[in-house]
Amino acid sequence: MDVYKLLKEDHQKVKSIFAELEDTTERALKTREHLFVNLKAELTVHSEAEEKFFYPRIVEPEETRDITLEAIEEHAVVKTLLSELEADPKNTEEWTAKLKVLKENVEHHVEEEEGEMFKKARKVLSAEDAESIAAEIEAFKEEASELEEG
Repeated sequence: MDVYKLLKEDHQKVKSIFAELEDTTERALKTREHLFVNLKAELTVHSEAEEKFFYPRIVEPEETRDITLEAIEEHAVVKTLLSELEADPKNTEEWTAKLKVLKENVEHHVEEEEGEMFKKARKVLSAEDAESIAAEIEAFKEEASELEEG
């Protein structure tokens, strides 16, 4: 599997958690808390993997530099929103509104990544590079999930 397919799978997983969260109301506190923990874990390990293995390989080439720097900044915004959402009571309209802002930020990021960034990255990374980055990310995620469980 290459890095593009792997990251797209992550994006789908996150999209599905957002959809489940959106279906909850302020009264479904336990469900919200559970889904939010999953969302935060997915987004955290995904962004760490991108920052550790994918972005460093595409930040130097001129062709992918600007979009990669922008993606790194978008990750910072997502991390801030996640920590605020984690700290805030999850049974308020404000929390719901902030979750919507997070979702919009993530959707924008995914759209740019799967569109412009992946297209440009394919020009600067060989197929072998794309596969080896995917393998590194899979190993990283496996290790993260073992630490989480154990």
